[in-house]
Amino acid sequence: MPLNIARAFLALWWTLGVLLVVYSVQTAWHALAEARDGIDVHVSVIASVEAIAGLLFLVPKTMRAGGACLLAVFAVAFVMHGSRGEFPSQLLLYVAAVSFVMIHGPMISIAPAAPLQSHYLRR
Repeated sequence: MPLNIARAFLALWWTLGVLLVVYSVQTAWHALAEARDGIDVHVSVIASVEAIAGLLFLVPKTMRAGGACLLAVFAVAFVMHGSRGEFPSQLLLYVAAVSFVMIHGPMISIAPAAPLQSHYLRR
């Protein structure tokens, strides 16, 4: 794989993972701070599961397991938002990006591609 594509993949993987963890922790924190009627406790549990899955997603050996958990959390969140008449389009973006990273797998090391050798140079 060319080095620039590998770097772009790593940038997507780590940016996505870190932001999902940050957003999940923020959501859980806000849900717990506003939990007066008990409804937001469910949101904090789902957000906490998402944060843990996001951390697993960042570790190469557990990336696929974390990604599968993230996809499950996104499905639950999509249904919960849909039941309130909302269309959370950002979840579709997260599903696409997590799926892309899961399909291509963890890239633990980036080795530069071997230089192309032209048959014209050989004599």
